[in-house]
Parts: sequence; structure tokens; C-alpha cells
Amino acid sequence: MTRRNWAKLAVTGLLALSLSACWGGEKAERFEDKTYAISVNGYLWRAALDTLSFMPMSQVDGSAGAILTEWYVNPDVPTERLKVAVYVLDRRLSADAINVQAFREVAQANSWVSAPIREGTAQKIEEAILARARELRLATIEDD
Repeated sequence: MTRRNWAKLAVTGLLALSLSACWGGEKAERFEDKTYAISVNGYLWRAALDTLSFMPMSQVDGSAGAILTEWYVNPDVPTERLKVAVYVLDRRLSADAINVQAFREVAQANSWVSAPIREGTAQKIEEAILARARELRLATIEDD
């Protein structure tokens, strides 16, 4: 079973962990030297949590590198909602070490119906996570 398949299986099969269990510190530390109960790249992990912090979390598993949010309804657009799954797939800080999937539903006749995600949504989330990971990495270099 590939790491990617394992991450997807972990999201659906494991109990949700609290965010505080996955990340206990306020200060960014040297991730290469510490594990923090995760087996994936620490910069990408923290960046994903930071980027999605406005959304309620459904499942967070640092050992599998999987984050799944609950449905999020933007107060400005109450007729649609978004759910995001992020998989950190590797210990490297690189674009192919992260996979983002986004799901969208719209309200129709008093129920939620699956709808196509707007083009580029998952890519924008991925780019935001990568940018935040680079910021965290630079902060640790500057502190040295």
C-alpha cells in the first residue's frame, strides 16, 4: 500500500486527534531535529494547520499526515460550503510532498448537493500552505 493510499485510509479510519496533541508549541522550532508526534515534514504540517485554522477540523492525524476539515460555510455565501482534505506525503519540504483535495456543496431545495469546485481552489490552498511552510522555515534559519 502506498503512503498516499495509507494517508487516505487513515483519514477515514482513525479517530480525530485534538490540534493541541499534534502541535504543542507556539514558537517555531527546528523541525528536522524534533518529531512532534508527526512522521511528515513539520513545516508543511504546521503550515497546513495554520492555513486551515479558520475551518473546523474533523480529523487530524500527524502520523499519517492527514487533515480533514468539517464543512465550512462562509458567512458571506451561506448557500455553499467547502470541505478540505490535506495530505502531507513526505518529510521533504517540496510541492510534491503535499496533496490538497477540496469539495464543494451548494444549497438546493433545503438540502446540500455536490457541486464542482471552482477551478484552481485546491491549487490556491496548496500554494498558501507552501508559502506558509517557507515562512516557517526561514524563521528558523534566521533564529539560528
